Amino acid sequence: MSWAQGILLARGLSRGWGGICSTALTGAPFSQGPPQVPRGLHCSTAAHNRDSSLVPRPPEPPRGPVKALAPHVELFRQAPDGVRDKASFVQAVQNFTQYNVHKRGHVDFIYLALRKMREYGVERDLAVYNLLLDIFPKEVFRPRNIFHSIFLHYPRQQECGIAVLEQMENHGVMPNKETEFLLIQIFGRKSHPMLKFVRMKLWFTRFKNIDPFPVPRDLPQDPVDLASLALRHMEPDLSARVTVYQMPLSKDSTDATDPTEPHIIGIQSPDQQAALAHHDPARPIFVEGPFSLWLRDKCVYYHILRADLLPPEEREVEEIPEEWNLYYPMQLDLAYGRSSWDDYEFNIDEVEEGPVFAICMAGAHDQATLAKWIQGLQETNPALDRIPVVFRLSGSSGELLASSSGLEEPPLTPPEGQEEEENNQQRQQQSQS
Repeated sequence: MSWAQGILLARGLSRGWGGICSTALTGAPFSQGPPQVPRGLHCSTAAHNRDSSLVPRPPEPPRGPVKALAPHVELFRQAPDGVRDKASFVQAVQNFTQYNVHKRGHVDFIYLALRKMREYGVERDLAVYNLLLDIFPKEVFRPRNIFHSIFLHYPRQQECGIAVLEQMENHGVMPNKETEFLLIQIFGRKSHPMLKFVRMKLWFTRFKNIDPFPVPRDLPQDPVDLASLALRHMEPDLSARVTVYQMPLSKDSTDATDPTEPHIIGIQSPDQQAALAHHDPARPIFVEGPFSLWLRDKCVYYHILRADLLPPEEREVEEIPEEWNLYYPMQLDLAYGRSSWDDYEFNIDEVEEGPVFAICMAGAHDQATLAKWIQGLQETNPALDRIPVVFRLSGSSGELLASSSGLEEPPLTPPEGQEEEENNQQRQQQSQS
């Protein structure tokens, strides 16, 4: 309590007690005097009023809904010529640094720029990421003592810097010396963004060339080239041959018979051709699919030509001589002592599948398009003319779309309740007889 409030409080108490004592000495009843309004300890000699209180009133909440501002969005408006490229993105960043000298709201602008990078096609440009880091004020967020280093100093700004580095990591962008210099100048060496940078420099160099089958950074836009690339990555045999059975026909073609002719690309190895030649014609083969395959941010679909697994009694087990087996010896004679706690059983889930004879990618997933693929395979696989082919095509929901009419449908099994009723009736008839 301040000294002014203390003086006013003492003056009000003295006047109040003085009025009560004078009334009691004159002998007049309390009701004959002028009506006195009860006053609290914080009230003055005047009549009690909320506005005259010495305690400040809390601010009233806003009555109308506050509209959320969307700052800096106008900087990323579409260019007059309708092109969103690196030049327009860099111009938007330069406009922010030019008109906002004190860099107020730089964190919100950097988050907005990170979301807009994919639209402008600069999500893999290292110079653009360094340009965004250059927006941060320099020598402001660096820790000044040991307590700043222990605790998260300026947490919102450090989280924003980590978000920039994480987006670089997601797109496979390697930071350079300029990135390190900017992080040291902005946050210092003992900061969380700098720790993220050190980890990226360590693991990026180790995992950069670890993939034995790397996918190119820029995927081809032509569907035929993209399908050939996907089939090459799926087939492990290097001697497999990619065949284009049908080229796509655009809608602008003058041919009116089939204006939307999809592409059909297939791959088959010599071993698959030999396996298909020795296949039993009495057993059908199946065309299944489509199955999805992701190449970076593009999804393609493929179909396979496969057969069911042979029963165990019809399989031919090829014996490998012991001197040719380079993976593990056929017998191990080890005299290790085993106790009663040793477990001799291992739970190994081995899934055996039938052979796959060919793989294809087509622009359409209907039976008519895939039938053209089978006709193209018959030219290089004469045995396919005598083998029945069954189409098992499924949609995105996994439902069966089309099937061959040559196979007989399995008999419908009655429900369990109906089977129990029929069994009970048979038992009653037997007991009566």
